[in-house]
Amino acid sequence: MDNDNHDLAKLLPALPMLVELGASRHVTATAEALGIPQSTVSRTLARAAEVVGTPLVLRKGRGVELTPAALALIPRAAEALEAIREGLAQAREESGQQFGRIQVAFQHTFGEVALPILIRAFAQNHPGVTFDLQQGSRAFCLDLLATGSADLALVAPPPAPSRTIGSEVLYSEPLKLVVSSGHQLFGSSGVRLDAVRDEPFIMLEPGYGMHSIVESLCQRAGFRPRVAFQGQDLHTVRGLVSAGLGIAVAPPEKFVAQAAPGGGLGWCEVEIIWPSAHRDVGLVWRNRADTSAQATRFRDMVLGEGRDLLGASQSSTGLGRDQRSAG
Repeated sequence: MDNDNHDLAKLLPALPMLVELGASRHVTATAEALGIPQSTVSRTLARAAEVVGTPLVLRKGRGVELTPAALALIPRAAEALEAIREGLAQAREESGQQFGRIQVAFQHTFGEVALPILIRAFAQNHPGVTFDLQQGSRAFCLDLLATGSADLALVAPPPAPSRTIGSEVLYSEPLKLVVSSGHQLFGSSGVRLDAVRDEPFIMLEPGYGMHSIVESLCQRAGFRPRVAFQGQDLHTVRGLVSAGLGIAVAPPEKFVAQAAPGGGLGWCEVEIIWPSAHRDVGLVWRNRADTSAQATRFRDMVLGEGRDLLGASQSSTGLGRDQRSAG
C-alpha cells in the first residue's frame, strides 16, 4: 500500500497534463493551456513514465505521439479528474458561499467609480469575501492575470478572447480633448483631431491602455502625435495640460476644472467630432478549471448585474454609454 501511494503521489500531477496532451498532441500547447512552463510538463511526464514503467510519449516531428500505455491511461485519468472536479466544486460550495478571497487587477482610472460600484454590489450578498486589489498599467494588469496573481482584470481595451483567457466589453466611454484654460480651444463645443496635429501631446507611458488608444486615434486622423511629456496617471497628464505644456486625449472627468481665479491652472474637455473617439472597458479572466468559486461568482455578477450598474452610472454622469445599447 505504501508503494502504491508513493507511485500515485508521483503520477497524480501528470494526470491533467496527460489529458490535455491527449487533446492537443503538443507539449507546448499543453503547457500554454495549463498555464505552466513547457519544461514542467516534460519533467512531470518523465516522472510519470517511471511510475508506469514505459514511455508515455514519443517525439514525432514538431509534436508528440502517445504510446499505447498513455492511450490506456488517459481515459481513466479524465474520469478521475472529473470526479475530483465534482468533489472540489461541492467543497467550494460548502466553504465558499460566504467566505473567500478574490484578486482583482485594474487600471488606475477605474479605481474611483467602476470598481467600487462592482465590489459594493457583490459585497451586499457576500459580506465575508475579501478583495486583494492591485492597480497599474494595462500591461501590468494582464501580466498579473497571466501569472495567476490575479483572478480577474478590469482594463481598457480588453484583449480578444483566446483559449487561455476570456473577456467581455462592459461599456464604452467617449474620449475628450483636454486643453488648458489659456488654449484657443478652451470652451469650444467640438474639434476635429487633425486640427491639433501640430501641437505637443501629453500621454501616458507605453504599456498603459490609453497610450495605444491615443496613438491609434491620431493615426486614424492622419498624423503621428508629437509627444512632449509622458506620465503614469491621468491626474498628472491633466495637471501638465493645465500648465499649458501641451494637450491630451483622455476619458472624461466627472468634475471638470475650469480656469482658476487670478490666472491659476485650469483645463477643460472638448468633444472630438472626428474621428469617432471612445474606448472599450472590459473584464478579463483566465480560462482555468481551478478558478475559485468566489472569483467565478464575482465574474458572473460583473457580466450580469454589474454591467447594468456600470451602464447606469455612465448614463447618469453623461460620460459613456452601455455597450449593449451602443449597436
